[in-house]
Amino acid sequence: MIEKTDRSGKGFRKLIVWQRAHQLVLQVYKLTEKFPKHEMFGLTSQLRRAVVSVSANVAEGYAAGGKGQFKRYLDIAQGSLAEAEYYLILAQDLNYITPSQYEQAETLRAETGFLLHRLLESLDRK
Repeated sequence: MIEKTDRSGKGFRKLIVWQRAHQLVLQVYKLTEKFPKHEMFGLTSQLRRAVVSVSANVAEGYAAGGKGQFKRYLDIAQGSLAEAEYYLILAQDLNYITPSQYEQAETLRAETGFLLHRLLESLDRK
């Protein structure tokens, strides 16, 4: 799907999956600004770390070289995305975010997951 010679220009930033993951990071940072201060080193940190890991692993995997390495990083990104899914559920259950905020974040998280899955499928076909 992406060849070494195709890495000119924007690099990983041209990947739609990275763009969605980055949007999720920005959204989560805004949401977590309103979390209780006692969660700064708890849920706030964990949720932020999980979503940042998704976009960072897409970027790092893209730059890593071969298809096998890229797939490995995408697998890690999928795990981080699943972790973020739970943290969003927890944040809603603790009333740190509203149901509407949860739905917006979860929709973006699910879209990112779908795109990650499709990218992994495309790499398997090559």
